[in-house]
Formats: sequence, structure tokens, C-alpha cells
Amino acid sequence: MSSKNKILVFGGLGQLGQCIAEVCKERGISSVLFLDEFEGNILNPAILEKLFQEQSPDFVINCAAYTAVDKAEDEPGLSEKINKEGAANLARCCDQFKATLIHISTDFVFEGNVPKLLKEEDPAEPINVYGKTKLAGELEIMSLLKEHYILRTSWLYSEFAANFVKTMLKLGAEREELSVIADQVGTPTYGIDLASVILDIIASDNKAYGTYHYSNEGVTSWYDFAKAIFDLSETEVKLYPIPGSAYPTKAIRPAFSVMDKTKIKQTFGIAIPYWRDSLVRCINAIKKTS
Repeated sequence: MSSKNKILVFGGLGQLGQCIAEVCKERGISSVLFLDEFEGNILNPAILEKLFQEQSPDFVINCAAYTAVDKAEDEPGLSEKINKEGAANLARCCDQFKATLIHISTDFVFEGNVPKLLKEEDPAEPINVYGKTKLAGELEIMSLLKEHYILRTSWLYSEFAANFVKTMLKLGAEREELSVIADQVGTPTYGIDLASVILDIIASDNKAYGTYHYSNEGVTSWYDFAKAIFDLSETEVKLYPIPGSAYPTKAIRPAFSVMDKTKIKQTFGIAIPYWRDSLVRCINAIKKTS
């Protein structure tokens, strides 16, 4: 990576921000500033303008988002403020100060009711507030800034922060049996892999701006994902598959949201690890820290 690239990471203390910090450490990249929700308040244009003036970033990575999918149904206004207006504020600053924006979005922009690989150009028809506000943020960025990459990802997990893998390991240690939804299908994404790709895009100097899909390779259900977590961590727990209807949530989830990654692989020449192989790496990293 060129030493000239100054990078600002918004939502820098969240799960993906911590993954980016870890990969930066491994690669010896030091020209990155990780901002918390106060230093990098994406809802405050004055703070943002001052920050951009002082830092003159070449790249901005936006990991800041309202991600509580069920809670968003009760707080649509706040979800829209953060996911739409916050994204727009960053896009305006990037345009004004000539920075490139890498914005993290979600598979939840899709309805996910047909078992086919979802391409970037497929119609986005979200079925919950979180997905609608994330799509609104994408559209704001597209209308305000040419120099952007939107990366849609899914089922993000890592050794950092709260996520499905760490929740399953905790519950598996506490209980003898668990029931997990088996009729929602997608692809887990290891945060370290996503962080690596973000930094690869910056290093590539490839200005093929636009929307890209990134998750690990393969397809699984939440039940099979949980089963793999317990098998690989050698956790003894009885696991039962249940339909989503047996575990109702406030927000409806896509039944099938497996994304086609052909575009990002061909554009940036990247190889994407299979989800289970990445899960092995994550569980090993968790074991080292526990």
C-alpha cells in the first residue's frame, strides 16, 4: 500500500473497524485513523468538515451504521438518520475534500425470496427497516459522489465484538441443547477477510468505482453454521433445526441472500476463502485470546 494513502475509518471501534486495525497491524500500515462515534460523528457535518480539513484523507472507510435489525423496526427514524443521512454527510465531505469513500452495506437490501445468487444489478427490494435505510444510504452515496465503492456483505463475524460465532460459543458453554433456525440461507463473512479486501482495494489503485458483493464462498443455513462452530470448537451441545416461524423476530429476514461475488473477484483479482476454512481461522484466534 502506498504510504501516501491517509485513511479515516468511521465506526473504527466496532467489529469491522477492529478487524481493519488487526490487518493494518499485520501489514505494517500506520497511516490509518480509527474514529469512534464521538470523534467521527457522521451526523454532525461541522465535526466532519473539521476532521477532513485537519486530516486530508485519501480514503474514507465507513463502518458506522445502525445495525440492530430488530430494534430498527421500533426506531426507524434513528436508523434512517445514521444509515442514510450519515452516509450522505460522509459522501458530501469526500466530494468536497477529494477523498474516495468505501462504504459497507448489506445483503439485507434484497428481498431474498428466490434461491438464486444475487448480483449487484439485481433489484434491491428490502423487507425490513434496516435494509431499507441501508439501501437509502447507498442511493445517497451514488447520487453525491462518483469516487465510491459500496461493499455489500453478509453474516459478519470475527474474534472481535458481539456476533453469532461468539454468541454460539457462549451459549454452547452454558447449555446442553440449542435450537437454531434452519430455513434462512446465506453466507458467513469473516471480518478479517473483509478487512483484507478493503485494504487490497485501496492498495490496488483500481478506480473501478461502484457496488460490489463480498462474503466468503459457499452457502449455509444458520443451523449448519452453528453446527460447524460447535464441531470445530469441540463444544458438546445438542443442536436442533427449527423453522424461522418457530422463532419470530420483529424484523423479517431474507430467506435466501447468497450473493454472487464474480464482479469483485474479476475486477480486483482476488481469491475468496470458503466460509468453513475462515471459521477455522476465527475459532483459532478466539482460542488464543480466551
